[in-house]
Formats: sequence, C-alpha cells, structure tokens
Amino acid sequence: MVSRTTADARGDVVVLLIGMRINRFWAVHVWLPVMLAMFRMLRELEKDPGRGLRAKVMLSASPRTYYVVQYWESKEKLYAYATAPEAFHHKAWARLNRKERTGKLRGEVGIWHEAYVVPEGSYEAIYGDMPATGLAAAYRP
Repeated sequence: MVSRTTADARGDVVVLLIGMRINRFWAVHVWLPVMLAMFRMLRELEKDPGRGLRAKVMLSASPRTYYVVQYWESKEKLYAYATAPEAFHHKAWARLNRKERTGKLRGEVGIWHEAYVVPEGSYEAIYGDMPATGLAAAYRP
C-alpha cells in the first residue's frame, strides 16, 4: 500500500543547516570536541522544547562532512538560543573563537551554518512510504 503524506506547517518555517568538515583526519583532538559539542547542544535542546527546536535530521555528506538540518519554531527562538549566555552553545562558541584567535585550529576542522526563513506557503513537502522525517516530523499533519 502506497502512503503519501505532507507537512502541515502554518506560518514561516525556520530551517538551520549546521555542520562541520574534517579537514585533517589525524587531528582528532580538534574535530572530535566540535562534533561532541553539537551532540551536547542537541541534547540540551531536546530536554527543553520551549527553546524552539521542533525537529532535526542528522546527515553525512561524506566521510569528512557531517551536518544537522534543524527546524525551529521561529527565528527569534533560534537567535535567542544562539545568544543565551546560560546555553551550552554560548560556551562552545566562545571556546571555538578563543582557539581560532590563538591559532589553535589551524584548519583541522571547518564549521558552517546557514539559516533560512521560508514564508508560509513557500515550501513543498511530499513523502511517500516514509515515516515522519524532516519538515513532516517538525510539523505533523
């Protein structure tokens, strides 16, 4: 039996793509803490749904590149988490900036993010024979 579903988002959809690229595999002491910090931030967000993370999908683009697609309630909640002094993100970002300023990263790991606010009605989401994933997991019909 073929099952088709969609996402039922109302209002704007906020999508954050965030990831890392291992530039030098042997620099485990540099890139592993970056990866572990992402896992810790995701656990923190899962424990506190009020912060606004609705759903996430963890992906690998290659043996070097890993990223997370995140769906947020609003850009205000995304920015509030990113700048909250008590949140782990703030501590991790400060630590990364210190390492970068002192030259301790030396290109062993790359990090990136892209944030998108998709206006209501400007997305399409169709799923065939799939469990709720991506936008459908964030906004179940």
